[in-house]
Amino acid sequence: MSGDPVDASARRDTRVRIAMRAQTLVSLGDRIGRSFAADHDLGANDFRALLAVLVAEREGRPLTPTQLGRDLGLSSAAMTYLVERLVASGHLLRERDSADGRRVILRYADHGFEVAAGFFGPLGDRTAAALEDVSEADLAVALRVMDRVTGAFAEHLRDLDDNRADRAPAE
Repeated sequence: MSGDPVDASARRDTRVRIAMRAQTLVSLGDRIGRSFAADHDLGANDFRALLAVLVAEREGRPLTPTQLGRDLGLSSAAMTYLVERLVASGHLLRERDSADGRRVILRYADHGFEVAAGFFGPLGDRTAAALEDVSEADLAVALRVMDRVTGAFAEHLRDLDDNRADRAPAE
């Protein structure tokens, strides 16, 4: 990168626009999630829990009710009630961890996948259509950018969690 102030200004503007698009995407995702929750008689925490379980499964990362409760900021009692509701409604399953039979892992139930696919399938179709004429090279660049932005979000969340833990009163 050259030291040209115009180049630096254009680069800064592009980074700001990427950050703004990320914020817009988060906001739209939140609104779509609230619509899904309303359509399926779920609360905000129910949807957040389902999304967290889905992401953990896709990343190959087993998620326990305790970890989920920590991620959502819920008490053990509230988490138990939430998991019971989502299991009873057919959205989630509890399974024993194959690596440690004492641990319970949360997984999506077939019914949960069907409900989610019915609602989010059209969004997937729209996304695929929007990207149809984008070259493979551009998609690869976009994926690298999204990976980096996602990494920055994750790093920021870890810092927030660490700072919160540092401020927590000793038990």
